[in-house]
Amino acid sequence: MVALQTRRAAPPVHRRRRSPDTVRQRRAGVLFSAPAVLVILLFLVAPMLMALWVSLLHWDGQSNPFSGSARFVGGANYSELLGHDGLLRRDFATSVRNTLYYVLLDVPLVTVLSFGLALVVNQRILRGRGFFRTVFYFPSITSSVAIGVTFLFLFQGGGAVNAILSLVGVQGPSWFTDSRGLVQIVLAGTGLVDPGHLPGWLAAQGMGLSVWDWLAGPSVAMCAIIALTVWSSSGTFMLFFLSGLQNIPVQVEEAALVDGASTWQRFRGVTLPLMRRSTVLVVTLALIGSWQVFDQVYVMSQGSPGKTTLTPAYLSYTTSFGDGNFGGGAAIAFVLFAIIVLFTAVQRWFGRERS
Repeated sequence: MVALQTRRAAPPVHRRRRSPDTVRQRRAGVLFSAPAVLVILLFLVAPMLMALWVSLLHWDGQSNPFSGSARFVGGANYSELLGHDGLLRRDFATSVRNTLYYVLLDVPLVTVLSFGLALVVNQRILRGRGFFRTVFYFPSITSSVAIGVTFLFLFQGGGAVNAILSLVGVQGPSWFTDSRGLVQIVLAGTGLVDPGHLPGWLAAQGMGLSVWDWLAGPSVAMCAIIALTVWSSSGTFMLFFLSGLQNIPVQVEEAALVDGASTWQRFRGVTLPLMRRSTVLVVTLALIGSWQVFDQVYVMSQGSPGKTTLTPAYLSYTTSFGDGNFGGGAAIAFVLFAIIVLFTAVQRWFGRERS
């Protein structure tokens, strides 16, 4: 009893009450963010979930996908796309090959060009910097359809590009009729490879395409589309680089200048390391945009010539609305989503901060 009496009683637990101002602020925050959250759920999350459900169906788009008229097939659409030898798998492999070459050319070119433009308009001695920034950024806010039609006229057989090439004695190519890739054109022109008699390893098949087709390189038409994309998107990425350049402390550049560093040494030792985050951001956005290219292909070529400008996004569109196979089109979209996530994760891993 003595031990129990001498034992100290536990101090009372006082629950901290929220002030009325805090409660009102939280309610106001929920109230103001609710419309944005509702819009995201209604127009982004819900369509994605519906598309995922459609990718598991055999659906023609003419009825309710949640009714009994749409036949559930599970992973059959994905199996047909990736596992069964057929036209859809060959077209998908062709679109992936085309987009790989598109990414390999577009991402480095647009990164270098936008970085160079940012360096130019960031010069303090440049007069009219605001004017040049506007001029360089203007293509990014112009309609992609209008730019595509303009480039289509430029690269036609009798267009301005071939007219300029003829002035210097160069016979302009048939930009949108030659279905060969640049690698195939060069190898066939030099006689190193005879397309009619390919060696065994070049004739080997993979995903419905031969090694010769996988290594064909981008077609001339795809190069024209790449030129359009690089020109039209470099202005936006220029702003990202310009923001990074303006955040570099002036004291760091002045210290390098006092130490006797040349212009190239300051650029390589100061500017490039401090622009790492901006570069990673631009490369990531350019990589994602390259895999999603659709507008330029739809306006300029619609996959021609010989499907050398076919992309997964455009293939998903034609499979759904052209062939009436909405399940297959949705499956292509989600496989494309997985590819983008994979490539973005790899790129982010290579561009991560290292101690």
